[in-house]
Amino acid sequence: MFDSLKDKISGFREDVEETTEEKAEEAADEADATEAEPEPAETNATEADSTESDATDAEPAESDATEDEASEPSNGGGFTQKARSFARGEIVIEEQDIEDPLWDLEMALLESDVEMSVAEEILEGIREDLVGATRSFNSETADVVEEALQDSLESVISVGQFDFDRRVAEADKPLTIIFTGVNGVGKTTTIAKLSRYLEERGYSSVLANGDTYRAGANEQIREHADNLDRKLIAHDQGGDPAAVIYDAVEYAEAHDVDVVLGDTAGRLHTSEDLMDQLEKIERVVSPDMTLFVDEAVAGQDAVQRAKQFNDAAEIDGAVLTKADADSQGGAAISIAHVTGKPILFLGTGQGYDDIETFDPERLVSRLVGEDEA
Repeated sequence: MFDSLKDKISGFREDVEETTEEKAEEAADEADATEAEPEPAETNATEADSTESDATDAEPAESDATEDEASEPSNGGGFTQKARSFARGEIVIEEQDIEDPLWDLEMALLESDVEMSVAEEILEGIREDLVGATRSFNSETADVVEEALQDSLESVISVGQFDFDRRVAEADKPLTIIFTGVNGVGKTTTIAKLSRYLEERGYSSVLANGDTYRAGANEQIREHADNLDRKLIAHDQGGDPAAVIYDAVEYAEAHDVDVVLGDTAGRLHTSEDLMDQLEKIERVVSPDMTLFVDEAVAGQDAVQRAKQFNDAAEIDGAVLTKADADSQGGAAISIAHVTGKPILFLGTGQGYDDIETFDPERLVSRLVGEDEA
């Protein structure tokens, strides 16, 4: 993930570094020019005597000259100011220094399927961190830029983040988790992966097929249940999804099962019947968590669907599948900010173990080049 955008962000960092290096060189040249200016010629003895005899008259004039010198900038005032900054070993990053690199970065973000409002917030965060920042000659400008990039990216990616494992541990059992999203994005496989993930942490689970509309849905989830040796609760095609999830909760309570993982029909926000079913599940079962599942490679489509699902039936978090095939990363950057709900997991392959918790800090470190793993 992020292979494409990572290269572009590296280019942004290099552009800003090059600009500030040029400023440092200009300041050095100006400082040298100021030091090279000739000193005023020494006064001769006659002028000295004359000055001494008119000392009373000369003192006020000297005072006036000093005041004028203090109040009026010299022709080389700008040079002098830069020279003083140089003498302190500092360069201040100004807005014009980063406008062109920021424009290029904005285009890179949009080309990588980052949602426009998210891209704008990232850029504003970088601008606030960098403009006016003092860069010492003996430090790398890249470090300053990298810190600004990290802060800005984390601020949009970490929205609403919570510890999934902790929430599971602290919840009353059975904990009921419902999975939503359109067909074909990997909901059922994600349910199987989460069942394995929970087992590895000491929790039992039961699977429930609330996707009673799609032909073959029972067979698909049953194959996963058999592979994982899990109990599956399912009704005939055309049955009531809410009744299926309810029966699964009843089974979990009777058999001391920790977690109920409920599939639902692939539903679009425009399908009122399917949305009504989701609302009925909410009324009948009151799930503890509703997770939206979509493909990372869907980019902007995934972002918009996440927003639509959250508007129609509030979600608690998202899972992005096929993250291993996504070179852009736009969905991962955008979904949390757009919905206000965090990404919790990334699917990284077809195996039951190919799922990883979403860690915004680590992901940003990969993106800006700190963590190559």
